[in-house]
Amino acid sequence: MSEDTWLAARLIPTSGINGADEQERRATSALLAVMSAVREFGRALTQPLGAPAGAVQTYIEVPFKLGDGKFFPDGLIRVSRGQREWTALVEVKTGSNELQVEQLERYLDIARDQGFDALLTISNQIPPVPGQHPTAVDKRKLKKVALHHLPWSEVLTAAVMQKEYRGVADPDQAWVLGELIRYLEHPKSGALEFSDMGPNWVSFRESIGAGTLRATDAAVADVAGRFDALIRFAGLKLGRRLGTEIVPALTRRELAEPATRTQALVTQVTTTGLMTGGLRISGAVGALFVSADIRAGKITCYVDVDAPREGKPTTRVNWLVRQLKQAPETVRLESFAAYSRGPGNTELLRAVRENPGLLVGDPTKELRMFRVAANSAAGTKRGTGRGSFIESVLSAVDDFYEQVIQNLKPWMQAPPRLRAPEEVVVEPVSASLVSTAISSQDGPQETKGDAEPAPA
Repeated sequence: MSEDTWLAARLIPTSGINGADEQERRATSALLAVMSAVREFGRALTQPLGAPAGAVQTYIEVPFKLGDGKFFPDGLIRVSRGQREWTALVEVKTGSNELQVEQLERYLDIARDQGFDALLTISNQIPPVPGQHPTAVDKRKLKKVALHHLPWSEVLTAAVMQKEYRGVADPDQAWVLGELIRYLEHPKSGALEFSDMGPNWVSFRESIGAGTLRATDAAVADVAGRFDALIRFAGLKLGRRLGTEIVPALTRRELAEPATRTQALVTQVTTTGLMTGGLRISGAVGALFVSADIRAGKITCYVDVDAPREGKPTTRVNWLVRQLKQAPETVRLESFAAYSRGPGNTELLRAVRENPGLLVGDPTKELRMFRVAANSAAGTKRGTGRGSFIESVLSAVDDFYEQVIQNLKPWMQAPPRLRAPEEVVVEPVSASLVSTAISSQDGPQETKGDAEPAPA
């Protein structure tokens, strides 16, 4: 047979996975082993959780006694540096398996009794807000033990960014990290991407179409949370391609109180049929916002760009148009003037290319901001694949960044320029401009009585 059909030996093979328990055990062992073997990767995952920058030791299925029972958390991580030691229990779920409240509270009790610092959970559940845990546990159990969560998609993103962009000093360790990435990207690993808008998706869409959706409906909060999770996943996926950190565009209050973000989204969708989320991309001209119009079946991606602070209105419009050479002509542009209320002047890119004045309403008013937006069709299916809502959002985000945002640069004022000597023109002083007023810089003045007598 041809060598093209031969399968390369893998450090972490996906073959031989029989059942959810085997899948979970293999994913846990592979991840923890690579965390201890690849120093930079282990540090990238543990330092944000509060661990010191030290040597990482990992263990799987460590037995502990609690009351009359004996329990086996999936793993344990210990980071040591000098006299300081940080220890966390690890609970892992793969596939569609979800974290269980009773199990987590039991492990929190074990961690407290053992004097450990934290409990880390890893699953395919993606909380809408970073730092939020997908499972609501008794907060009294969190007084002495911290509870952290990492979605598998975030673990994969951290591994890709460390290997491809931040770098691994040792070539052999870099190869080991690459094998983990290869394993996690395989469908059999159980480290799935965001793949479901939830069981309430169909009834949610139907209620919006019929105009019967209410803020008190259970489906609203569930779908709103999944939409935010989808936006966060879109950022993680795009971040893997760009090699930069992308985080949800949330206010400080929304980060501190995730319930306020969910409530705002519930209010928006019940009153307008829209759900809007944003992503902050390091180095980009502005945040990328995604607005899903469920009633109209439309996805809109847009970015707000500050206009230049000098030049005529049409000059400022041309500054923007020149940067959109790679953008589709159906992209929509909107201009906002200073001290103006309501919507600005709106036109498609193809028309503005021919006549920049279409975005100038009142020439006497200064243009302060532009909005660049692109529309696409929204899928209706709750899962993944062609025709799904998830795929339509992911494609819209990737396309808008590639065609628009990555080509936009913020305006910068030109620095003052030194003039050459021949450019300096000295105007002759006119006699009529000479001041006759006495100055402190003048010498002694002769008075009329001090004048010398005229010669005889």
